[in-house]
Amino acid sequence: MKRYAIYGAGSLGTVLGAFITKNGGEIDLINRNRAHVEALKQNGAKIIGTVEMTVPVKAFTPDEMTGKYDVILLMTKQLHNAEVVAMLKDFLAEDGVMVTLQNGLPEPGIAEIVGANRTMGCTVEWGATLSAPGECTLTSDPDSLSFHMGKMEGISDGQYAMVKELLEKMCPVHEEDNLLGARWSKLLINATFSGLGTVVGGRFGDVSENADARKVAIRCMKEVIDVGHAAGITFAPVQGKDITKLFYYKGSVKQAIATLLIPIAMKKHRAIEPSMLQDIRHGKPCEVDAINGVVCDWGKKCGVPIPINDRIAEVIRKQQDGQLPLSPENIRLFDDLL
Repeated sequence: MKRYAIYGAGSLGTVLGAFITKNGGEIDLINRNRAHVEALKQNGAKIIGTVEMTVPVKAFTPDEMTGKYDVILLMTKQLHNAEVVAMLKDFLAEDGVMVTLQNGLPEPGIAEIVGANRTMGCTVEWGATLSAPGECTLTSDPDSLSFHMGKMEGISDGQYAMVKELLEKMCPVHEEDNLLGARWSKLLINATFSGLGTVVGGRFGDVSENADARKVAIRCMKEVIDVGHAAGITFAPVQGKDITKLFYYKGSVKQAIATLLIPIAMKKHRAIEPSMLQDIRHGKPCEVDAINGVVCDWGKKCGVPIPINDRIAEVIRKQQDGQLPLSPENIRLFDDLL
C-alpha cells in the first residue's frame, strides 16, 4: 500500500490533507507545532471560510515519523530547505517522489539532495490561514482552487500519475509542460500581492482594491515580467489567463487599462492573507528572500532595474526587524518611485 505525507502541514497543508482524507485518500499530516498536531489528533481538521467541514485526519510531529513514503508533499517555508530535505530523504522510498509546493524556485536545490528523478514541482493557486490549532480558514473561492504541476527529467509517468491522482482529491491539477514558466507566474503574483499585502499589513484585496496600492502593484508586475523575459522565461497561464497579456504594458494607456483589471483578476482571491505577513505577526522570519528577493537577484543578474521589488524587500525586512509597522501608510514609501 502506498504511503503519502504532507510535511509542513500548516494552513495550506491542513486544508489539503482534509480534502484528500474527506475524498477517500489516506495521508499523514506532519508539523512541528505540537499544539496544532494535538488538536488535529483530538478534534480533526476543522476548515472554515469559503467551505465548512471537520475531517478526522492522521497527524504527527516529525519525531513520530516512521517508515518510508512514496510521496512527500513539501509545504514548509524554504528558509531551512537544506536541513529539512536532507532529513526527509531518509523517509523517502527509493522510487518515491518529493513534491515541492513551496513559493519561489525551489526545485533545483531539492533535486541536488534527493535527485532530479525524485523531485517534482507544483504551484498552489489558492490560499489559507491558520486560525487556531487544528483550525484553518480557506480564503479562496471553491471554484477557483487548482494546482499546476510539472516534473523534472527522470520522473516516470507512474510517479507523475500517482501524485496527480492524490492532488486531484482536492481540486483540478493542470499538467504543466512549462513548469519554470508556471513558477515565474506564481512568483509574479506572490511578489506583487504577498509582497505588497505584507507591506500594507493586509490581504490581497487591500492591494487590488486600493488605488494607490494598484499603482505600485502594476509596476511590480512589469518588473517581474521584464526580469523573467530577460532570463528567457515564457510565463505560463494562470487558471487559463495569460497574465503577461493582461498586465504587461509599454505605454501609459495600456498601463492604465492593466491597472483597472487588477481588482477583477484578484476578486476570487481577495481574502488571502500573505504568509509573509502571518509569519511577521507571529514573530517568525518570513520568506521575502524566496519571493521578492528572487526577483531582485535575477534582476541584478540580468541587468534589469527592479526598484519596486527592491523597495518591497527592504520594507518587509524592516517590518520583520520591528523597524516599521504593518500599516497601510507604508504604501507612501513608494511615492518617490512612481
